[in-house]
Amino acid sequence: MKDGFQVVRFRRAAAVAVTAGAVLATGALAAVPAQAVTAPTIVAKGGYVMNNANGAGLYGKAADTRRSTGSTTKIMTAKVVLAQSNLNLDAKVTIQKAYSDYVVANNASQAHLIVGDKVTVRQLLYGLMLPSGCDAAYALADKFGSGTTRAARVKSFIGKMNTQAKSLGLTNTHFDSFDGIGNGSNYSTPRDLTKLASSAMKNASFRAVVKTKAYTAKTITKTGTTRTMATWTNTNGLLSSYSGTIGVKTGSGPEAKYCLVFAATRGGKTVIGTVLASTSIPQREADAKKLMNYAFARLG
Repeated sequence: MKDGFQVVRFRRAAAVAVTAGAVLATGALAAVPAQAVTAPTIVAKGGYVMNNANGAGLYGKAADTRRSTGSTTKIMTAKVVLAQSNLNLDAKVTIQKAYSDYVVANNASQAHLIVGDKVTVRQLLYGLMLPSGCDAAYALADKFGSGTTRAARVKSFIGKMNTQAKSLGLTNTHFDSFDGIGNGSNYSTPRDLTKLASSAMKNASFRAVVKTKAYTAKTITKTGTTRTMATWTNTNGLLSSYSGTIGVKTGSGPEAKYCLVFAATRGGKTVIGTVLASTSIPQREADAKKLMNYAFARLG
């Protein structure tokens, strides 16, 4: 009887296994993993992530609370430049002393552009987005704003940034600077910055810049010789540490703390999002990874 009992028990176990297999095969349990995904906890004061395909929000934390944005502002700087009609990315811009003086006075991040050098608009975009050059931002604002004085051109350019924000429906966004070094009225939200980045990523030139880890510009000096600049390294560490990352931009500052607008593609799906006011560079990246992992898990 002892042997018979073992046979019966074995058959019951086999029947349970077959039943479970059948349920799995029919997909009856397929929805369970998605439901079981737990929303992450992030250190950043604000966060948002969405499905880039349809704009559906997948996670939000103070997603509509206005905060200082730091250099994530430069996403809009680049977008305004790339939206110019008849844009020539190979047009040259002569670097002025004012740009250099500005970054020194503000102790700002820079591309270390050399006064008198001729730099192309394309190179300035790399200098803007990779090392987060405020000198490159100034050069672009001066080039693409309109007016007879530099101050007027910069004011005009910032006006274009705000016009673009309105046209995108970014109701909680305002710019008072071309680079994020604001004067008290430079703010956005995780949701708005994510929408902005999604729109900017539709431009092929923008996508090419923000996914680049390192770039070496060759500029033309005052005397007409070629200068090979020190290589610009992208401040977005996710490009090297999170598989599928395709952008977008870091930001930091005394008020903004540590910010990161991020995007990644895996399995044909793209998620895009923002964390604002995290506590350090490693923490903003950890926060972003949590949100992307969660978003991809939600999307299956």
